[in-house]
Amino acid sequence: MYSVTVNSQAAVAAEAPTGTSIPQGSPDSDERTRDRVRDAVLEHGPASAAQLGSMLGLTPAAVRRHLDQLEKSGVIEVKLVRGSGTGAGRPARRYVLSSQGQSGLGNDYLQIARTALKQLVAATGDGAVKVFAEQRFAAMKARYAPLLAEAGDDVGRRAEILSQALSADGYVASATTLHAAGPLQAVQLCQGHCPVLELAAEYPEFCEAETEAFSQLLGLDVRRLSTLASGGHVCTTHIPTGRSSAEEPREKAKLDLLERQ
Repeated sequence: MYSVTVNSQAAVAAEAPTGTSIPQGSPDSDERTRDRVRDAVLEHGPASAAQLGSMLGLTPAAVRRHLDQLEKSGVIEVKLVRGSGTGAGRPARRYVLSSQGQSGLGNDYLQIARTALKQLVAATGDGAVKVFAEQRFAAMKARYAPLLAEAGDDVGRRAEILSQALSADGYVASATTLHAAGPLQAVQLCQGHCPVLELAAEYPEFCEAETEAFSQLLGLDVRRLSTLASGGHVCTTHIPTGRSSAEEPREKAKLDLLERQ
């Protein structure tokens, strides 16, 4: 789900050099454990504190202490995730690596990707990035389509399954129903994390291709209201579920007005 991977299991198994003893609780020991927690967030995030503690064999108190320190340092960040639908209750806390954390591990992957896209454009023209982005999300559609097919024509349920699939791929997604009934009924799909954020900020074709993929998966026109790449707090997609085909042009005009505000 991320472009950089670190084997946290190898980090767990790593031992101090032969002949070297590092007392538990020492600064070196704390730093090593914190690095293990960071690597686990990178490899398995978005993940809860309980999940990380279980992976690393740490007590809840210990893992939360290291998570708090990493969050204060800006290496990781918390995404609040609500359950699908309109269920009440406190949102769950999930940890992901921040942009600063990614940079701290090295951003060679980002520079390589940028260079590759620039060379692709130079070799084949300005439309190359659009084609590349569409191919990337075509693979997503191929994986998600069988899952959404289980919901039949129930667009609300399809949106919920899409949210779950996105979360499994690291997008920290949620689906919330707006208006319980009537023509204004809709689902708001939010994504709190974007694995290709830096590239999408430079190449909006990625966001456009993703929006089109959602539309095709759900079987109706959807509208992107905000994106992380353009400075939004989350990526928000409006999915109308309560209007008829005859109402679609009018509702589309309302969404156009909302986007311009």
